[in-house]
Amino acid sequence: MNRKLRDRNDARKALKYRGTKCLNCKHPIDKSDIYCPYCSQINSTKQLSATDFFNQFLSSILVYDSRLRSTLKDLLFKPGVITRNYVKGQRLKYANPFRFFLSVSIIFFLINGLLDATNTEIKNNFATPKVSLTPEEQKAIDSLGIELNSFTSTIISLADTIRDVRKTKPLAYLSEAQLDSLPFTERYAKRLTLYNDFYERHKIKNAKVALDSLHHKNTTFNRWVYSKNATVEKIIENPSAFGNYLIGKIPFFLFFYAPLFACFFWLLYSRKKYNYLEHLIFIFHIFSFIFLVLLIAVIPEHFLNTSFITGSLFLLIGPFYFYKALRNFYQESRIVTLLKFVFLNIAFFIGFSIATVLFVAASAALY
Repeated sequence: MNRKLRDRNDARKALKYRGTKCLNCKHPIDKSDIYCPYCSQINSTKQLSATDFFNQFLSSILVYDSRLRSTLKDLLFKPGVITRNYVKGQRLKYANPFRFFLSVSIIFFLINGLLDATNTEIKNNFATPKVSLTPEEQKAIDSLGIELNSFTSTIISLADTIRDVRKTKPLAYLSEAQLDSLPFTERYAKRLTLYNDFYERHKIKNAKVALDSLHHKNTTFNRWVYSKNATVEKIIENPSAFGNYLIGKIPFFLFFYAPLFACFFWLLYSRKKYNYLEHLIFIFHIFSFIFLVLLIAVIPEHFLNTSFITGSLFLLIGPFYFYKALRNFYQESRIVTLLKFVFLNIAFFIGFSIATVLFVAASAALY
């Protein structure tokens, strides 16, 4: 089928249809050029017919993208080799590593979110049937319910007590001039505490009204700081929504964390000929592999109701793949690669933990 399509498209490449100027970019070309050397468009002045249009459309669907095929094959089955080939100059053979990572990760989260939404809808449509219980079982459940209600009431009462104590305690008021006289960190902490105490007492959500009551300047920064009280309350009331908000930002978090992680590679492999950007490409290929396997696993795991494939990835396949990628790309001995493998894993988790805290804090600030 593909050969037939190519044969039909060859008619547009005939010498009689070739021009001396590219119709797309206006670059001068020779009659001998089948494609424009500047933009790669086919050199043809043949008027577009319905057959040509249909053949191009069908060809774009059926003809497999060789770059995507090479990227998937080498990324899955040749750890580190894809990066080595890419930095050596084989650029047209593979997809752009940065774009490919973002595409695969975003597609994974979109499919995963769609499957979760479908699963929730199915659960709502098929409610769990009622099970008949013996009097003893019903009595035990009622007793447990009473204990749970009592525990919940105690927690709520304790929270209300703490809130009441805070309300009876005098407001530690600081004027704008007093805050301005403090160092930046202390000034921000005191302002945040003051605004939070005021919010807890009066529940005024309008930042402009609250600032006017406190006799503070109605600046963009002050309004933003005060509005974070409502954000914290919103997160506490619906933490799952905030969790979903964070999950949707993970691809972009990893995209911005990768340059930080690349610093460790740059220092650890300083004697190698690779520059910082080439270490960064290696990291994006590793991240792309993880999301690619997750993408492959998400549908069967959803229907089998298991996380075995994902667990195998992080416990078995992931570490082995990372080790092999280090060995194939940097081409050092097994012992040296193993030592650096351990160090990079430790550095990754320490840096990742710190970056995660900053990421959550920044996300909460923008939520």
